[in-house]
Amino acid sequence: MQPRNMSMSGVVDLAAVKAAGEAKAKAEQARAEAARHGGAPAVAPSALVIDVDEAGFERDVLQRSAEVPVVIDFWAEWCEPCKQLGPLLERLAVEYNGRFLLAKVDVDANQMLMQQFGIQGIPAVFAVVAGQALPLFQGAAPEAQIRQTLDQLIQVGEERFGLTGIAVDSSAEGVADEAPVPAGPYDALLEAAMSALDAGDLAGAVQAYKNVLADDPAHPEAKLGLAQAELLARVQDLDPQLVRKEAADRPADVAAQIAAADLDLVGGHVEDAFSRLVDAVRRTAGEDRDAARLRLLELFEVIGPDDPRVTTARQALARVLF
Repeated sequence: MQPRNMSMSGVVDLAAVKAAGEAKAKAEQARAEAARHGGAPAVAPSALVIDVDEAGFERDVLQRSAEVPVVIDFWAEWCEPCKQLGPLLERLAVEYNGRFLLAKVDVDANQMLMQQFGIQGIPAVFAVVAGQALPLFQGAAPEAQIRQTLDQLIQVGEERFGLTGIAVDSSAEGVADEAPVPAGPYDALLEAAMSALDAGDLAGAVQAYKNVLADDPAHPEAKLGLAQAELLARVQDLDPQLVRKEAADRPADVAAQIAAADLDLVGGHVEDAFSRLVDAVRRTAGEDRDAARLRLLELFEVIGPDDPRVTTARQALARVLF
């Protein structure tokens, strides 16, 4: 069987396969608890490939897709092409080092999932990003094409929803680490950023955080600090009454809605800020839509990816984008 649908188009609504809110609420509570303890721990490379059934689909695929793209491999023991494709996908999951999670579904044991995804033949590969399904390809495919598709998937997850993957601890299974990156003077730079914030020098704080990220782009404290400092810099000279009046008088003005969303967040009205920008994305197109979407992703960084309000807003963003 020749591969088909090697693209990021054709989003499928998964509302029909979502379980009721109890499981979701538990997951959000767990994420909030993890955030209070410094975020989710790094996983071993073997945890990047999981077996999924109908009972665990909500937890293992839909909820995880709010933090990392999940690739689903529909397979069966009797399927010869599956025996070629499966090990390749497993190897790539480890190689991509947490940028996507591979979920394997045995169709013989999970007929309902096969029907809900409209699977006509196997192997069939889908992805789920922020609760939305993307058909990737059906049948065996060359490794180069699969890599290209995975790269597109990861780009969609990162650019549209801010999904940067999950941390992997290679040492957990004795896998040789890559050459260590020389540590920069992070403590001194972070202290300089905090001192600049205390002195009201927002530009200095922004630069200090950028200096850390130039050496370590994934540094969580610097990413959070930069997002917060840039937000404060944007609102420091705004007239709150004027901004809110312009946003109310001109609902189609994306710049006005973005400025109001910044003020909402600074004022602690997190859900209002997110809802305002999701609505702006829904109502607009082209550059205006991109501007609203990108600012929403920036505000996600301010709050943190493990906050349940961010998870809810990501799902709302997915619905209006797709």
